[in-house]
Formats: sequence, structure tokens, C-alpha cells
Amino acid sequence: MAKRKLQNFAELETFEHVIQHPFEKDDFDHPLKGKWATEFFGNNKPITLELGCGKGEYTVALAQKHPERNYLGIDIKGSRIWRGAKTAFEENMQNVGFIRTQIDRITNFFNEGEVDEIWVTFPDPQPQKTRTRKRLTSPPFLDRYRQILKPGGIVHLKTDSAFLFAYTEEVIAEQKLEVLRISHDIDKDFPGDELLEIRTFYEMKFRQTGVPINYVKFKL
Repeated sequence: MAKRKLQNFAELETFEHVIQHPFEKDDFDHPLKGKWATEFFGNNKPITLELGCGKGEYTVALAQKHPERNYLGIDIKGSRIWRGAKTAFEENMQNVGFIRTQIDRITNFFNEGEVDEIWVTFPDPQPQKTRTRKRLTSPPFLDRYRQILKPGGIVHLKTDSAFLFAYTEEVIAEQKLEVLRISHDIDKDFPGDELLEIRTFYEMKFRQTGVPINYVKFKL
């Protein structure tokens, strides 16, 4: 492992706003489950999650734009999370944190109705048929989201993958979910939208190749 990556992992351990899954355990409830707003953030503001947050650009940018909300980025890659966590630390941001764990374990971290909103930004589309259940908008994952979201909670998907977007549209239709906003090309349909204008590292790469960005906001 590169020396720089080892340094980042070591620094990640020192950040109080970063929670790392006890990887030796599979069946557990995190001590902050049901207490994120009051004990982690020290307030009663609504909580938004970014799943597969990567370098945390979206998590940090959303938190900067909306100090009236709490934001948590979740990803398994500590080397990626480090960048967003470092920015939040350097800017002394009080409404943003990160969790290093697998996304399929989110019910170990959050109580029923503890989360208000979920963002899924540029996830792996998992195109292989054998990996359908791994897609972050598959019915098994939507069931996990239902367990932690408040009634009528919101899910956002932003992706460059036409395949994943078409699959998600099928799931939404099959489950008769309410679509609040949708676009197959946000630059054309929603120019200047402050939330959709946030650019992640991967999104900037996709945009340079001319790939349109898909977006859907729906209610569970």
C-alpha cells in the first residue's frame, strides 16, 4: 500500500466526525443508532445520507449549502472518504460526518424513521444479471431505505449510467412510487439548479466525454 494512502488511513482514525465499522463484526447495532442528531451532531436537525459518497464532494457541498440540515456520507473506501473528511475538518464544519461501512449495513447504524433523505450519486451500475441485488436502487436496497427513512422519505439518484437509470425507472413503476422530478439530461432540463450543479470527481470526468447525466427524485 502506498505511503500516502497509509498516512491518510492513519489521519482518518483521528477525525472525530468519521465513524468506522467494526469490521470484525457482522451482526451489531452501532451505539449511535437512533442518536445521530442528538449525540453525533448535537442538535435535532433532519439527516441526509449520501450513499457511495466516494471522495465526499457531494456530502460536503450539500452541508455547505444547507447548514440547517445534517449530512452523513457513507462509503467503504477509507482512502476516498479521507478527502471529504479532511475538507470538513479543515473548514470546521459542524453539520457533516462520514461513516465507513458497506451500504447494505445501514440498518445497523440507523433507527426506523431516523433519516429524512437519501442521495445515491454515481453508484456502480452493477450491469451483470447476477449482481442485480447489488444495485443501490434494487428492491432489497429500497427495503433497507424504507426501514430508516421517515414516512414519505425522499430518495435522489444521479447517474451517468443509462442502464441503471432505466432499471431504476422500472423498479419505480413496479412499486408504484411517486416521482417528484426526473430528467435524462439535467444540463438540458435543469440548468443552474443549485443541488444538481454540484460536481463530483467522477461526474466531471463523465461530463468531459459528453455523457448526459440522469436524475430522479422519488418518494418511498
